Amino acid sequence: MRPTLDDVYVARERLAGISVRTPLVPFLGAGGGPDLLLKLELLQPIGSFKLRGVFNAVAALSAEERANGISTNSSGNTAQALAWAGGHFGVSARSLMPEDAPQIKFDAIRRWGGIPVTVTREHLFRYMTDRLWEDEPYAFIHPWINPDVMAGAGTIALELLEDAPNLQSVFVPVGGGGLSSGIGIAIKALRPDIRIYAVEPSGCCALHASFAAGSPQQVSCSTICDGVAVPLVVPEVWDVLKDVIDEVILVDDAAVLTTMREMVLRNKVVVEPAGALAATGALSIDASVRGVSACIVTGGSVDPTLLASMLTSDAD
Repeated sequence: MRPTLDDVYVARERLAGISVRTPLVPFLGAGGGPDLLLKLELLQPIGSFKLRGVFNAVAALSAEERANGISTNSSGNTAQALAWAGGHFGVSARSLMPEDAPQIKFDAIRRWGGIPVTVTREHLFRYMTDRLWEDEPYAFIHPWINPDVMAGAGTIALELLEDAPNLQSVFVPVGGGGLSSGIGIAIKALRPDIRIYAVEPSGCCALHASFAAGSPQQVSCSTICDGVAVPLVVPEVWDVLKDVIDEVILVDDAAVLTTMREMVLRNKVVVEPAGALAATGALSIDASVRGVSACIVTGGSVDPTLLASMLTSDAD
């Protein structure tokens, strides 16, 4: 079941005093300017937009439903949000994670009091496709199809429209699709004239393949953008995205690294690869086509080694 615009407004009430109203600032790097705006969701308390949807979903549960603990599956940012929410409500927070996720994300989850459980990526996606969460005793917060997660993400759209009423396009990175679903539902309900671009890494482009086929697809996946390394589109998400996404854009990892470097050096914003996807996609389109644009900068949990390498390569 997809959330409605009313659900997004309810989510905003639940998130009052929890999430940050993040700033919308011009991208100062090459190709940027006053009409290319960055929505800095990495400034949320846990460092990513995930707090909005996950906290909203956990808050929507009854105390009895939360009593045995809460759980999710995650490449890292959803798990951090779940750990934060678990601490807020005083319940345990367990997250199934790929064993090759960046160490910085494991460290952050434990810092918030969460419990990461590592498995292979193959097991993780079998867990999702075979709905194995239905057999566990915890209250499972699905990071993609939970309507409260989508509604929480949709609160970003409300802020965008209030802070940039002349907005013409929105660029959103796509992994599992919860973020783009929530933003798309809210934007199209309030301003259907605004174009929504979904941005994927060319090495992991399940949504692009799904639009080409006209049905949800699964693909092979190899990308530096670990935060969106989801090799499939599930039917529940496809049913929303096919209605709200105007175009899917593919970008390569090298372009993402260039955008990351520009964000650090010009905007003084330390961003993870997936967080730079939207801006990279926007930069691939002529400014006259995209118009006044907002790019969702989703998270900042970048591996320190990658950050150092990116900053020192081709240094000015």
